Amino acid sequence: MIELIAKLLRGPVYLAGETVECSVTFRNPSPPENTRSQSNNDVFENLAWASVQLHCICAVNESRVVGGHNKPALADTATSASSSTSYVPFKGESGQIVVATKPKILFCDLRLSSGESKSFLYTETLPSEAPPSFRGQAVKYSYKLTVGVQRVNLPIKMLRVPLRVLVIQGVTETFMYGENEELTPSNPFLEHQQKESTTDLALQELQNITARRSPNFYNITNSRGKVVRFCLFKQAYKLGEDIVGTFDFTDAVVPCVQLSVALQSDEEIEEGRRRHAGQGPSIAIFSKTHEVCLGMNYSHLCLPIPLHLAPTFSTDLVSLKWKLHFEFVISVEPETDLQVIPDEGGLWQGPANLPIETMVWDLPVTIYPSNPQLVSQGLRAQTKHEMIF
Repeated sequence: MIELIAKLLRGPVYLAGETVECSVTFRNPSPPENTRSQSNNDVFENLAWASVQLHCICAVNESRVVGGHNKPALADTATSASSSTSYVPFKGESGQIVVATKPKILFCDLRLSSGESKSFLYTETLPSEAPPSFRGQAVKYSYKLTVGVQRVNLPIKMLRVPLRVLVIQGVTETFMYGENEELTPSNPFLEHQQKESTTDLALQELQNITARRSPNFYNITNSRGKVVRFCLFKQAYKLGEDIVGTFDFTDAVVPCVQLSVALQSDEEIEEGRRRHAGQGPSIAIFSKTHEVCLGMNYSHLCLPIPLHLAPTFSTDLVSLKWKLHFEFVISVEPETDLQVIPDEGGLWQGPANLPIETMVWDLPVTIYPSNPQLVSQGLRAQTKHEMIF
């Protein structure tokens, strides 16, 4: 019996272009003390080889996407005689392989005595142009790191370790390909400073983009006049942040009874890959807030962005965009018709019947990734995976 342990040293979340580090340990457990004997202490386990490979598979909803992306993996079409002895990391997966690194051999002919363990370090750099991890209604991108191992004269066993890859849209391409070289002249009298990694530079640029505040004001009106003035402090956000805004009803002509704001995603298939000619984007709601605002002069918006969401991205197959979807329930009658009925406590009494109508409005926003380590800690994602064979 062999125990296989794979542990991601930097967590299961990475940026495209980062280096994945995984510690792979093979251990031959000692037998229980009550069954231990001299013969058991002399038992060895022989492993023929072990290899690791990282791959990304794209699966699609064929009712919405044109293309044979859900064909079985290569191992499913292999002959039964070789399926147990040939190493195919994506065996049993359905979809198209869009990223596949070269397999790296950890060892050949490893012998472990009882109680002995051996650890190996696997490192692999994710391609900068790789698509992000995404589980949508029409398209799914999933990353896995597969450890394959074979004991002598026995079938191959595989341990799959899931990963999550984030892409900084519009920033990754610049910093991952080294186009950020400083053009200032070098000074021979200054000490040589170590260059920052491309990942650190990308995260620094990401911080500059999402920390930039430029309040935008929007006058929301209909045919009868102004409903509310909305202020959004910035347009770019990171995963885990709160979308904060304010509503100003002081100059409103049309009374607003209540409002709701939802964070919506638009998953749009590229035009040449759509199943139907008039096919629109797939819409999903992830956060929503609701407020009754009748009689108020001011209100505010605080909408959290969950860490498990996929940031804004675009590939040759699908694009993901985000927006704030507003729904305003407004009164058809003017606010002067809403009477205040005094009682013992001087409380305001609303009308028994109130004719209303609903108006909607969408405001695009951009969502960027956060630091991968912060995302891993926030989600408490699993970093250690085990298998006994």
